[in-house]
Amino acid sequence: MSSSQGIAISLFSGAGGLDLGAERAGYHVRAAVEYDRDAALTMEKNFSGLASPVIQGDILDIPTREILRAAGLKGRERPELLIGGPPCTPFSKSGFWLEWKREGLDPDASLLQAYTRVLAEAKPRAFVLENVYALTYNNKASRPAFTRLLKELHEAGYEFNYRVLNAADYGVPQARPRLFIVGVRKGGKVPELPEPTHGGLWERRASGNGARPHVTAGEALAGLVTDPEPTEVVRGTWGHLLPGIPPGDNYLYYTAERGHPEPQFTYRSRYWSFLLKLDPNKPSPTIQAQPGPNVGPFHWESRRLRVAEVKRLFTFPDEFELVGTRARVQAQLGNSVPPLLAQKVVEQVAATNRSQ
Repeated sequence: MSSSQGIAISLFSGAGGLDLGAERAGYHVRAAVEYDRDAALTMEKNFSGLASPVIQGDILDIPTREILRAAGLKGRERPELLIGGPPCTPFSKSGFWLEWKREGLDPDASLLQAYTRVLAEAKPRAFVLENVYALTYNNKASRPAFTRLLKELHEAGYEFNYRVLNAADYGVPQARPRLFIVGVRKGGKVPELPEPTHGGLWERRASGNGARPHVTAGEALAGLVTDPEPTEVVRGTWGHLLPGIPPGDNYLYYTAERGHPEPQFTYRSRYWSFLLKLDPNKPSPTIQAQPGPNVGPFHWESRRLRVAEVKRLFTFPDEFELVGTRARVQAQLGNSVPPLLAQKVVEQVAATNRSQ
């Protein structure tokens, strides 16, 4: 059994943020598996090195041998790298208000096992697994699932390190904490997670490397020329309040506790992202895949962010093309790994592999 040099296989590919990072780190994504049709078409439009069309289907029904064949691997050949971020529905922090998710009853949890199944059968030299940081929480949903995941990674024959990384600490103009697990087959040198290159305040505490400030939303969007989008006007019951909110603030601006003369909300009655407006002097807050009608971050010009702006705040290239309706494009971007963060993680794996 040999690892084919540089070949990577991608599971739960989405729009390809993790894939872009892997390719920038020197790997070649040759096969991808993605359930969503629009995301699969996005992958095919932007990744010319795929050996076969994206395998579009439920990974629970796709044999590992089919994925290996799609990558052009034959006989005992194996990929050098497996990457993927199983959907985070059961463990997402934003979903913990649902009791059945807190109880660990979401069937999507089994997608973690789909990843470890392919890992055990494909036997790549190394792997990168990304997920929501709430998977590490000590609660009924997360703790058993995380413990099981780590056990299955060991049983698949791998040693690994894991850590929660905030994208803003790595030069991404968005505060986006994500869990990364990186590993190699037992007996190899285990990669480390990258050290922060940037730093600043995040959730009222110091984060990252303070020697170099976070990249701000204003810096990321500077010089970007975009056309207005039909859906960028914020309407609904509360949309008219957005222009009055200062950059970086949210619905709390309209509370008695903050001294507003005509309060519209009671203190802490909404999610923090409700009517949240970007501050051009800070990284963007986390951008969601399916925000509600009054959920930000909104642009400091009191409108929804345009696709080109969202791409910048995720570090996708300006020329990157996404397939689907505006809502589907938002979902693809909001579910993605910022390519710059992915690149820095995968570079650690590549450097460790080269040193052996």
